Amino acid sequence: MRSYLQLCRFPAVFTALGDILLGYLLVRSTLTPIVSVAALLVATAGLYLSGMAWNDIFDREEDARERPKRPIPSGRIPLRSATVFASGLMGIGLAASAVAGVPSLFVALILAGCILLYDAWLKRTPIGPVAMGTCRFLNVLLGASGGAATFADVWRMPQIWVAAAMGIYIAGVTWFARKDSGESPRGSLVASGFVVNLGFLGLAAWVSGAALRWGFGDPVLDPPGEWNLVLALVVIAITVNRRIVLAVGDPSPRVVQLAVKTMLLTLLVLDALLIYYYRGDPGMPYSLVCLAMLIPALFLGRWLTIT
Repeated sequence: MRSYLQLCRFPAVFTALGDILLGYLLVRSTLTPIVSVAALLVATAGLYLSGMAWNDIFDREEDARERPKRPIPSGRIPLRSATVFASGLMGIGLAASAVAGVPSLFVALILAGCILLYDAWLKRTPIGPVAMGTCRFLNVLLGASGGAATFADVWRMPQIWVAAAMGIYIAGVTWFARKDSGESPRGSLVASGFVVNLGFLGLAAWVSGAALRWGFGDPVLDPPGEWNLVLALVVIAITVNRRIVLAVGDPSPRVVQLAVKTMLLTLLVLDALLIYYYRGDPGMPYSLVCLAMLIPALFLGRWLTIT
């Protein structure tokens, strides 16, 4: 069992769950109906975990050279078993999205396609980080699809803006992690750190109300800027940038992977902050749920790799 949990990097799945709560609450004020929310959580878990498993399946030859202790090259999981496992998870994810509704199924199908394209081919190209950022973008929209009446309704403000900012952030994280099995090029770490901060700027523009003033939002539904939350976002960004600076100073696998882990788990903190900004005090319980998911992610991360 542990080998399969390691194959799909199970601790990281909680960041995908947080995105679903964020996306859903950008469209609905509460997590109801619970059947739709539960279906979307199962959908994102299936798709996310399958993507991690497919990643190792397609990278098995590279892992045999650089990461021989991974489940497939070490022989703990046969290739056939890993393929069945990944296929089953993706099938569960797509089936669960259909339970949530037709718009959710369509978004999930696009997301599944992006996952397979990234793992099989795009990961090794210059646009690999963009592809992974697109997957995160679509995952937030998968959450929003649960509250959308039609597929077209998914592609509206504010979820498009928020999902795009989160996607840019993850594109930067993905670029940052590209060479984490060896010594990472410092120039690449600096450039990818810049992209990570572009994602922060996109979120700050929304939370400060600047995006609304620029015409990207709904003046009736969107709350005014909350500068105390902008300050909180700045503190989060400083924490992440501290890890980036440390990695630039020491681009060894251990330091870079620790920075990547910090950036990934920070997603749950961002989800919580954004939910609270958009839903105010009534949204506080949902924000706390996102923050609470850090506990199992950190606990499991002590035994299972997240990168």
